[in-house]
Amino acid sequence: MLLDTASLYFRAFFGVPDSVQAPDGTPVNAVRGLLDFISRLVEQYEPTHLVCCWDNDWRPQWRVDLIPSYKAHRVESPRPAGVPDIEEVPDPLEVQIPIIVDVLDALGICIVGADGYEADDVIGTLATGAGMPVDIVTGDRDLFQLIDDAAEVRVLYTARGVGKHERFTEHTVVEKYSVLPQQYADFATLRGDSSDGLPGVAGVGDKTAASLLLQYGDMAGIRAAAADPASGLGPGPRGKILAAADYLEVAPTVVAVARDIDLEVVDSALPDSPRDPDALAALVERWGLTSPVERLTGVLAGR
Repeated sequence: MLLDTASLYFRAFFGVPDSVQAPDGTPVNAVRGLLDFISRLVEQYEPTHLVCCWDNDWRPQWRVDLIPSYKAHRVESPRPAGVPDIEEVPDPLEVQIPIIVDVLDALGICIVGADGYEADDVIGTLATGAGMPVDIVTGDRDLFQLIDDAAEVRVLYTARGVGKHERFTEHTVVEKYSVLPQQYADFATLRGDSSDGLPGVAGVGDKTAASLLLQYGDMAGIRAAAADPASGLGPGPRGKILAAADYLEVAPTVVAVARDIDLEVVDSALPDSPRDPDALAALVERWGLTSPVERLTGVLAGR
């Protein structure tokens, strides 16, 4: 099980009341919510291995160099040249992220990130050639491109909540979007995605994007048809594709999830008991986490 961790702790932060606090008044609603999410998912799916995938770089410069608008609306404030962008995160959530890291470490649940890459890229790399079935837990549709029935890779999509998540397989993607998972990155490139600052091709929405991919297979096929006067591509779509040539030259690289980055070698096996019981006990007492930690340790021990 590969967790898009930020996706989950953001959801926990906004879904659990901010009245949930530690004894010293520090908010811990995101910590409690994330731990409860992990308990629920482990109890339901019984994974043998679990990785909390991390955004070491939530807006990699190499993606911004290709599309400057990439996630630009999430930047906290304009930054001087050469200074990394800071994501706009509510202060009551930001103070909880180090607590999340400490608790996961004491439990023995591994966190994996890679400098210069997003959690999506970590997930893509770990899911590719995993040698076992993989459940990707995320609220990000971009990860639909990783779904592979033959390799037993599916997405547990949490847009409606962890308790109401949907299981996405190849069939589900085709049924919902009329494209195959391996076409999804090109589909997202064509239609755009305002949540990631991707403009898309002007005048091309879901239906046109799916139709073009059905007819021409992939982005290369679509662009080749647009450049060939003898192809059967109509003048309307042809003009839109040609007008977006510069965008289409770079966007597929931005949208594609990396699958071959160098990652540290970790033991991702879920423990039956906490890795550091003393450290965990101290964290539980300091942050008032008795209930969610007891539930999670009980779930881990009962597998």
